[in-house]
Amino acid sequence: MKTALVQDWLTGMRGGEKVMEKICQIFPDAPLYTMIHVPGSVSDIIESRKISSSLLQRLPMGVSHYRYYLPLLPLLVKTLNTGKYDMVISTSHCVAKNVRPRKGGIHICYCHTPMRYVWDMFDDYFSMKKNWIIWIIMKFFRPYLKISDRVTSRNVDYFIANSGTTAERIKKYYGRASQVIYPPVDTGFYTPAGVEREDFYLIVSSLVPYKKVDEAVEAFNISGKRLRIIGSGPEAERLEKHSKSNIEFCRWKEAEFLRDNYRKCRALVFPGKEDFGIVPVEAMACGAPVVAYAQGGVTETVIEGETGVFYKTRGALSLNGALEKFERMSFKPEKIRARAEKFSEERFCGEFEGFVIDKKKRRFG
Repeated sequence: MKTALVQDWLTGMRGGEKVMEKICQIFPDAPLYTMIHVPGSVSDIIESRKISSSLLQRLPMGVSHYRYYLPLLPLLVKTLNTGKYDMVISTSHCVAKNVRPRKGGIHICYCHTPMRYVWDMFDDYFSMKKNWIIWIIMKFFRPYLKISDRVTSRNVDYFIANSGTTAERIKKYYGRASQVIYPPVDTGFYTPAGVEREDFYLIVSSLVPYKKVDEAVEAFNISGKRLRIIGSGPEAERLEKHSKSNIEFCRWKEAEFLRDNYRKCRALVFPGKEDFGIVPVEAMACGAPVVAYAQGGVTETVIEGETGVFYKTRGALSLNGALEKFERMSFKPEKIRARAEKFSEERFCGEFEGFVIDKKKRRFG
């Protein structure tokens, strides 16, 4: 059976790419299609296969500023030639789900989220205060993109959601049912080390508006507690400019650097609302508790009072209140680690492969 894999883009090794890495191992001979590919930006497992990119790769600033092409992505994704395959497996948060297999074929989509740019996070991505020209353009195209996102969901035969939160949004925006299979976390690599924890809190995040790192910066500016932020993105310069000396910024580095910080931090701080959120589970796998905003997938992974603490309202004062509550509590690293093990890579591969085999049997016998 001819099978193709499809990813929105390959520009860095984040949560979605870690899911695709495992799918590549399940389907070792399947070629990979993507809107754009920055060579060397993802793992060797992904880089080693045949990768075909869309027309966007060859357009002016298509790689460096691909989000500016958002209104054209529903058209540009059609330049991915997947119509010759019996089965297409996409991992999508934007337009990867738009592709089609051959007539009579099967399309399984692992959905990280319906297109958040145009649904519930439009204002986080496109701010009139930051760039009113882009805001006007995207405001104009938003209704069209909503319709396109909903209509192209019909190209998918079966949806897999990365969390119960995402499953609810797939139902809300697409009117489709889905099965939840949580993403894989490398609990074999992310492990406790038995070292003493140091007096700093940790954020590991892309520095983009919807991650709400600015909220954490404000909170730690007020409290004076030590905070280390590992990440990069368009918000980096602004965040550094507004941070006091107790806040340290580090760029993305190798996984060993992340693991070392997970093992040493007092707790991971997670101020954003994610559809799943692999970072909190990686931290818990290293025995680190989590202080998180109580929305999204983190409510399905962190257990209040056992593996972390939640705060339920937005703002620096609410986060600082959660940190003060956290500092009055004690946590058992072995319990935190045990919770993370429920999201292992082995569990993901077994559930995902079983799902695909079942749907193939239903379609092809």
